[in-house]
Amino acid sequence: MAVNQLEDVIQKWRTIEEFKPEDHELFLNAGHTCIAQGDGTLLLNFIKDETNKHIVRSMGGGLVPALVSEVLRNGRSAVHCQAILSELVQICRVKEVLNTLLQQVDDADPNAIADSIIVLMPLIQSVLLRMSELKAPGLSMALDSLQKQISKLPVPYSNKQEQEDVYGLCRCCTAVLTFVQPFVQEVKNQDTNSEATSLRAALLKFCMNSLREPLLQAQLDREENTTEILPLWNFAAEIMAILVVIQESLPKILFYHPVRGKEDDILEKQACHPNESKACIAYLLFVQLIAIDVFPAVFSPVFVLQCNMEYINLLLSRKDESWILKGLDLHFKSLERITACSLPVELLDLKPFHEVPQSLIKIMIECPIQHLRGRSLVVFQLFIEKLNGEAKHKFFRRIIKTSHHAGVESTILKNIKNQVEQTRKSVYQDGWFEGTRLISLLRDTICLPQGHETDLLHGMDRVMESLNLLRYLLIQKRGISTGEWTDLCHIAETYTKLLRVCLSMSKSYYGTELKRLRENKKIKAKEFKEASGNRSVQSLIVKTETLGSMPPEAQDKVLQCALVTCDLMESLVVRIEEIIEESQK
Repeated sequence: MAVNQLEDVIQKWRTIEEFKPEDHELFLNAGHTCIAQGDGTLLLNFIKDETNKHIVRSMGGGLVPALVSEVLRNGRSAVHCQAILSELVQICRVKEVLNTLLQQVDDADPNAIADSIIVLMPLIQSVLLRMSELKAPGLSMALDSLQKQISKLPVPYSNKQEQEDVYGLCRCCTAVLTFVQPFVQEVKNQDTNSEATSLRAALLKFCMNSLREPLLQAQLDREENTTEILPLWNFAAEIMAILVVIQESLPKILFYHPVRGKEDDILEKQACHPNESKACIAYLLFVQLIAIDVFPAVFSPVFVLQCNMEYINLLLSRKDESWILKGLDLHFKSLERITACSLPVELLDLKPFHEVPQSLIKIMIECPIQHLRGRSLVVFQLFIEKLNGEAKHKFFRRIIKTSHHAGVESTILKNIKNQVEQTRKSVYQDGWFEGTRLISLLRDTICLPQGHETDLLHGMDRVMESLNLLRYLLIQKRGISTGEWTDLCHIAETYTKLLRVCLSMSKSYYGTELKRLRENKKIKAKEFKEASGNRSVQSLIVKTETLGSMPPEAQDKVLQCALVTCDLMESLVVRIEEIIEESQK
């Protein structure tokens, strides 16, 4: 039964105060019939009629689900249904219609999340703006429901995907900014009363949730030589602007830590924000420079680095590319402003200053993404350059003992050589890379941890840097006392003697395997190709790859390379022995 067939019933409804369940059922059936038959104009006229306002206020909220479905379906009466919804949110009881709309958000079709909440957001906003009491709790509930659905949408991985916006995340972010603007303005205009305080708390929670999802997962780097502002970058900028407008101190968010034992205190609780959100703020502030103009300039670069290390550690500990890249960029920018050779050794005793370098090393060694490995090496080197002499000395010892990776160890040895060179050229000398301190460091670094069983190919980088460092020190003997020279020669002789044993064993082994490989290839070329994985060379390990898993041609090249490398090492050993012998004449 449609609305126009209920004239007698409607006349009766206009005269009563309370409606019975059967009245509700009759009204909803009539409304659903109009919607289903495309009679949107008839239903709209009924709702706009002032004489029906009491009826609509009491029972109109029940039509919302069907109207929303029709709008999303884009049926023949979709335009009229949209107009009806706009009327209902202004007439119906606010609490009832708000709950109905939020239920529609929660029940959104997983395949139409963006379309659903974009339709619903203006309606929810209209209802909230009508509220005089409980506006802040209503806003908080609405934002929770909206963000829960938005978080289900995939985050664009590239600028191209962001422009295409297939799943609608960017549209939702833009729409939710429009949604919160009236409440941000209300807080700005009335920042002293209790209602504004409650609204501020709801908006602050919204900002923190947005920073964690989706902004922490988003690609926020702006392309060079372009003025185009992408939606997610704009969303990040607006979130930071809201934090400023609602008078939330960025230094307080980033640098303030609640007093232990007072977490239940209201003020302390308000200061507790997710570390992921704070990490994103630090990235936006110090890397993207969003809101940097309102950030106080009184904080020293070392203090900022010290505070940011906790967030850097958090970002680098994840295996998500966007998190790691943000952590690397934040670490780089935090270090960039610090004077070279200025970070004191005491910082290395702090937990983040121990864990972050380990995370960088892990990325350099294990990360499958090449540009992240390269970036982590750049940041690792920059961190070394910012340490003072004593800190470098301690840091080098720590990394040599803990990294267990030849590439990382070679980087440390190269830095030791650079520090010795800088110390000898510089007027200012802190004494950490000369004399007995240098000799002590060399004893811990110039060694073969596995003795004569050392895999020279796997440890080639470390061995070559060790030999280069020894050769440099022996040639540049100016300023070395007799006792230190004797110690240096002893370190070099001990190292080269053991290395000669390793070289002899390795050359014999690689030569034998190469000879056997070539003989087998001549005798049974076809059979060897089919069963190369079963030959005796399958146990030879070179840089974590088994030769037996390679084609015969590749095995031949690897074995030749191994012999050439051994010859190169041997030539350096001979040169070092010659220098020592010449100095003793």
